[in-house]
Amino acid sequence: MKVCIIGNGLSVLALAKALVNQNIYVDILSQNKINTLNKTRTIGISKSNKEFFNEHITNIQKIIWKINKIEIFTDNFKNKKLLNFQNNNELFSIVKNFQLFNLLEKSLSKNKFFKKKKIPKNLNYFNDYDLVINTDYSNILTKKYFSKKIIKKYNSTAYVTIIKHLKIKNNIATQIFTKRGPLAFLPISDNQTSVVYSLHNLHSSKRENISFLINKYNFKYKIQKIEKVQSFELKSYNLRSYFYKNILAFGDLLHRVHPLAGQGFNMTIRDIKSLLEIIRNKKDLGLPLDMSVCRDFEKKIKHNNFVFSNGIDFIHEFFNFERKTNIDVLSKSVHFLGKNSSINKLFTKIADSGL
Repeated sequence: MKVCIIGNGLSVLALAKALVNQNIYVDILSQNKINTLNKTRTIGISKSNKEFFNEHITNIQKIIWKINKIEIFTDNFKNKKLLNFQNNNELFSIVKNFQLFNLLEKSLSKNKFFKKKKIPKNLNYFNDYDLVINTDYSNILTKKYFSKKIIKKYNSTAYVTIIKHLKIKNNIATQIFTKRGPLAFLPISDNQTSVVYSLHNLHSSKRENISFLINKYNFKYKIQKIEKVQSFELKSYNLRSYFYKNILAFGDLLHRVHPLAGQGFNMTIRDIKSLLEIIRNKKDLGLPLDMSVCRDFEKKIKHNNFVFSNGIDFIHEFFNFERKTNIDVLSKSVHFLGKNSSINKLFTKIADSGL
């Protein structure tokens, strides 16, 4: 059995490692080499996804930072705590993108089932593979078979950086729904915290003073340094069709969500888990890896991914409406519901394991 994965990045490497662990030959085909990894980007990984990652992909225990509490605030609620999620052991973990990338790349480099190649121009080349998994936005397969999406633009820009601060016990993540958009403080060590600020764009060309805004809403850290700020446009989308014959769309090509809930990579890990289960069942029954894998994958997860993505979008629109109206009735309602332990546990469970 031979599979090729087109693209580069974390989703590609994680999926490749999961497959070679099943003794499946995997070729990664990419157009561009990642020369410089962004060292300010981080990702959140839920507890259940971390456990799956450790068991079925590679052990990431040494590079993660555990979070056992999330506190949520909003400007319209007069800076009082809106919601609170807590687990004395662990709610989720934060990891730096480049550290996870390097760990996965290293674990694959000497694996006999793995090769890295340049993507060919001749489409007939893909006939040599039982399954083709495409994560790349710009290649000819994407333009030909995976161009139809349900897209939403938020008229917002995400700014990401890392702040270095005096050492504290740093295991509480903070989300603040500000007048300009959601701001997250995500601990990655006792003296470093990742910051993600999704700002609604102004109608002027004036550059945002992110350092000023971070300091304005920071009430916990004694900041010593703010690293270089990176930015990217915010939009969400879901692909209308997951596959064409034995070519399967995957990763960010399949779906992208607003970063406010930190669920983007978690959705991909759940996709890897589902795909792995389908492939294992095929192997156990002695069946080939062909178009049926793609069909079963779409049938199993397309609906859940769409509902989950729209749930995240609903959260964004909910607080965006409150921001525009400047009315705190919605926040008070959420605060009231959050006090219900059953509802609180349900929110926590969905964030951890999806739908």
